[in-house]
Amino acid sequence: MTICTNFNRPYLTDLKENISESIQNVSLIDGVKIDYHVIIPTHIHIIIILFDCKMSLGEIVRRFKATSSRITGIKLWQPNYYEHVIRNEKALYKIREYIQNNPLKKQIELDQIYEK
Repeated sequence: MTICTNFNRPYLTDLKENISESIQNVSLIDGVKIDYHVIIPTHIHIIIILFDCKMSLGEIVRRFKATSSRITGIKLWQPNYYEHVIRNEKALYKIREYIQNNPLKKQIELDQIYEK
C-alpha cells in the first residue's frame, strides 16, 4: 500500500526514524507482518501480510496514521491510502523491486507486474 503525506508535503524527510518506529509497531498487531517498506519524503510504501488478523486493513492504517501523527504533533497523512492485493509470488517480488528501486515513481504499472 501507499500512504501519502498531507498535501504531499515532504514531512517525512526529517521524521524517518519516527515513521519507521511506527511502522514496526504495526507488526506488533496479532496477525500482521511487515514484509517490506520504504519511507520517501512525501509518502511511504508498505507491504503488509495479514494472516488470521481480526482487524481490517483500514483499521490497521487508521491506527498507524493516528499514532504517527500524534507522536509528531502534526497532521501527517492524506485522508485515504492506496492499496493493492498482491496475487502471487512473482508479483510480490516485482513490487518489492519497484519499492526498492523506484521510490519516486508516481504509479506502479500493474499490467506489467502481472505479465506472464
